[in-house]
Amino acid sequence: MAEFTEGQELPELRVTPDRFLTVRYAGASGDFNPIHIDEEFAKGVGLPGKILHGLYTMAQVARAQTDAGGGPESLKRLKVQFRGMGLPEQEIVVTSKVVEVTGGVAKVETAAEQNGNQIVRNAEAEIATS
Repeated sequence: MAEFTEGQELPELRVTPDRFLTVRYAGASGDFNPIHIDEEFAKGVGLPGKILHGLYTMAQVARAQTDAGGGPESLKRLKVQFRGMGLPEQEIVVTSKVVEVTGGVAKVETAAEQNGNQIVRNAEAEIATS
Protein backbone atom coordinates (compact mmCIF):
# COMPACT_ATOMS: atom_id res chain seq x y z
CA MET A 1 0.00 0.00 0.00
CA ALA A 2 1.09 3.54 -0.69
CA GLU A 3 1.63 6.41 1.70
CA PHE A 4 -0.19 9.68 1.14
CA THR A 5 -0.11 13.17 2.61
CA GLU A 6 -2.87 15.73 2.74
CA GLY A 7 -2.65 18.09 -0.24
CA GLN A 8 -0.63 15.63 -2.30
CA GLU A 9 -1.32 15.66 -6.04
CA LEU A 10 -1.44 12.09 -7.36
CA PRO A 11 0.08 11.21 -10.73
CA GLU A 12 -2.12 12.17 -13.67
CA LEU A 13 -3.48 9.42 -15.84
CA ARG A 14 -3.56 10.24 -19.54
CA VAL A 15 -5.25 7.90 -21.97
CA THR A 16 -6.44 8.36 -25.54
CA PRO A 17 -9.20 5.92 -26.52
CA ASP A 18 -8.87 4.79 -30.11
CA ARG A 19 -11.73 5.03 -32.60
CA PHE A 20 -12.73 1.39 -32.11
CA LEU A 21 -12.81 1.53 -28.30
CA THR A 22 -16.57 2.09 -28.10
CA VAL A 23 -17.28 -1.04 -30.14
CA ARG A 24 -14.94 -3.17 -28.02
CA TYR A 25 -16.35 -1.69 -24.81
CA ALA A 26 -19.92 -2.34 -26.00
CA GLY A 27 -19.02 -6.02 -26.35
CA ALA A 28 -17.35 -6.14 -22.96
CA SER A 29 -20.10 -4.25 -21.12
CA GLY A 30 -23.15 -5.46 -23.02
CA ASP A 31 -24.18 -1.82 -23.66
CA PHE A 32 -24.88 -1.66 -27.39
CA ASN A 33 -26.69 1.69 -27.35
CA PRO A 34 -26.17 3.03 -30.89
CA ILE A 35 -24.88 6.39 -29.58
CA HIS A 36 -21.73 4.46 -28.68
CA ILE A 37 -21.25 2.34 -31.80
CA ASP A 38 -22.98 4.00 -34.77
CA GLU A 39 -21.47 7.29 -35.95
CA GLU A 40 -24.41 8.19 -38.22
CA PHE A 41 -27.01 7.41 -35.56
CA ALA A 42 -25.14 9.46 -32.95
CA LYS A 43 -24.93 12.46 -35.29
CA GLY A 44 -28.58 11.98 -36.20
CA VAL A 45 -29.62 12.50 -32.58
CA GLY A 46 -27.52 15.65 -32.23
CA LEU A 47 -24.26 14.27 -30.86
CA PRO A 48 -20.88 15.17 -32.40
CA GLY A 49 -20.34 11.47 -33.19
CA LYS A 50 -20.00 8.27 -31.20
CA ILE A 51 -19.52 8.97 -27.50
CA LEU A 52 -17.65 6.96 -24.88
CA HIS A 53 -19.52 4.84 -22.38
CA GLY A 54 -19.72 6.61 -19.03
CA LEU A 55 -18.53 3.45 -17.32
CA TYR A 56 -15.38 3.45 -19.46
CA THR A 57 -14.62 6.96 -18.27
CA MET A 58 -15.32 5.96 -14.67
CA ALA A 59 -12.99 3.00 -15.13
CA GLN A 60 -10.18 5.40 -16.05
CA VAL A 61 -10.83 7.36 -12.85
CA ALA A 62 -10.69 4.09 -10.88
CA ARG A 63 -7.51 3.08 -12.73
CA ALA A 64 -5.77 6.31 -11.70
CA GLN A 65 -6.62 5.61 -8.06
CA THR A 66 -5.54 1.97 -8.11
CA ASP A 67 -2.30 2.92 -9.86
CA ALA A 68 -1.60 5.46 -7.10
CA GLY A 69 -2.59 3.03 -4.37
CA GLY A 70 -0.48 0.14 -5.60
CA GLY A 71 -3.17 -2.18 -6.96
CA PRO A 72 -6.89 -2.82 -7.26
CA GLU A 73 -7.23 -3.94 -3.65
CA SER A 74 -6.28 -0.43 -2.50
CA LEU A 75 -9.45 1.22 -3.84
CA LYS A 76 -12.08 1.02 -1.11
CA ARG A 77 -14.73 3.41 -2.46
CA LEU A 78 -15.39 5.44 -5.58
CA LYS A 79 -18.19 7.91 -6.27
CA VAL A 80 -18.45 9.89 -9.52
CA GLN A 81 -20.77 12.28 -11.30
CA PHE A 82 -20.99 12.08 -15.08
CA ARG A 83 -21.15 15.63 -16.39
CA GLY A 84 -20.07 15.57 -20.01
CA MET A 85 -19.59 13.44 -23.07
CA GLY A 86 -16.29 11.75 -23.74
CA LEU A 87 -15.22 11.23 -27.33
CA PRO A 88 -12.95 8.63 -28.92
CA GLU A 89 -9.54 9.73 -30.23
CA GLN A 90 -9.25 12.58 -27.72
CA GLU A 91 -7.04 12.38 -24.65
CA ILE A 92 -8.67 11.93 -21.25
CA VAL A 93 -6.76 13.40 -18.30
CA VAL A 94 -7.56 12.18 -14.78
CA THR A 95 -6.33 14.37 -11.94
CA SER A 96 -6.49 13.56 -8.24
CA LYS A 97 -5.64 15.29 -4.97
CA VAL A 98 -5.53 13.88 -1.45
CA VAL A 99 -7.80 15.93 0.80
CA GLU A 100 -7.56 13.91 4.03
CA VAL A 101 -5.65 10.98 5.48
CA THR A 102 -7.17 9.29 8.50
CA GLY A 103 -7.63 5.80 9.88
CA GLY A 104 -5.59 4.10 7.18
CA VAL A 105 -7.55 5.71 4.35
CA ALA A 106 -6.70 8.56 2.00
CA LYS A 107 -9.73 10.53 0.81
CA VAL A 108 -9.12 11.79 -2.71
CA GLU A 109 -10.92 14.30 -4.92
CA THR A 110 -10.63 13.39 -8.57
CA ALA A 111 -11.93 14.42 -11.99
CA ALA A 112 -11.58 13.47 -15.64
CA GLU A 113 -11.49 15.96 -18.46
CA GLN A 114 -11.15 16.00 -22.19
CA ASN A 115 -10.11 19.14 -24.06
CA GLY A 116 -10.72 21.24 -20.95
CA ASN A 117 -14.25 19.88 -20.42
CA GLN A 118 -14.90 17.89 -17.27
CA ILE A 119 -16.60 14.64 -18.20
CA VAL A 120 -16.41 13.26 -14.65
CA ARG A 121 -16.44 15.70 -11.77
CA ASN A 122 -17.04 15.85 -8.04
CA ALA A 123 -15.59 12.37 -7.83
CA GLU A 124 -14.37 11.00 -4.52
CA ALA A 125 -12.20 7.99 -3.86
CA GLU A 126 -10.96 6.28 -0.75
CA ILE A 127 -7.62 4.52 -1.02
CA ALA A 128 -6.22 2.27 1.69
CA THR A 129 -2.89 3.41 3.08
CA SER A 130 -2.17 0.33 5.19
